[in-house]
Amino acid sequence: MSSAAAEVMTVPRFRRLKGRRRLTMLTAYDFPTARVVDQAGVDAILVGDSLGMVVQGHSDTLAVSWEQMLYHAELVGRAVKRALVIVDIPFPLAHLEPAEVLRHAAQALKLPGVSAVKLEGGAELVPVVQRLVQAGVPVMGHCGLRPQSVHRLGGYRVERDAQQVLEDALALEQAGAFALVLECLASSIAAEVTKRVAIPTIGIGAGPHCDGQVLVLHDLLGLTPGPVPKFARAYAHLAEVILQAVQQYCRDVQQGTYPGKEHSFD
Repeated sequence: MSSAAAEVMTVPRFRRLKGRRRLTMLTAYDFPTARVVDQAGVDAILVGDSLGMVVQGHSDTLAVSWEQMLYHAELVGRAVKRALVIVDIPFPLAHLEPAEVLRHAAQALKLPGVSAVKLEGGAELVPVVQRLVQAGVPVMGHCGLRPQSVHRLGGYRVERDAQQVLEDALALEQAGAFALVLECLASSIAAEVTKRVAIPTIGIGAGPHCDGQVLVLHDLLGLTPGPVPKFARAYAHLAEVILQAVQQYCRDVQQGTYPGKEHSFD
């Protein structure tokens, strides 16, 4: 890890890094993986409502409760020493009255290691973002594809309404968001948004022109069963490694070669 990456990441520092270097963000949902991701030097860790799919086995993110988000956020926050920890506000909390959203967001920020929340939505969330920011809660916005709106959208699809995305991004920036996730956008739209806003853009399926990138850790590690999104890149294939290790363990137990003397007490 470089000395620059070893510095503790804060919200102001994260924002200042726009245009200076590319930012890195990954999801994490538990203590051991968050500890490793943090040690690897990632700039930010998102405790994402994607846990509904990659941890709980649902087909979308809608079933995740706030209590579950807080549980996983506490595990992650306890492990992290330097990365910026951000917690997703799950469906449908971001669309409650601003005071109610603030009450929930405050619960997250009271957890060890947690510094910010992420809200999925556009200009309609301006009053909520303003209320949170006024109360001292750092907010990361989320434009483009909105997984929490999967039923309204009729599935997951690339967002190509450039005008709407730009209006949402500018509105969230004006409301006080310190950064924006841009999900599943045509790369030209993401490039234009990145150029127009003064806060970092973090892409996921939004091409190479964003200020940073985020991936779901299970996709990166090759732990996601079945097809993965086009934008996801597997940097390892741990499902195969785990399968082989467990198969070898079963053979060793069945054949009597484990445990051996070196694993036993006299």
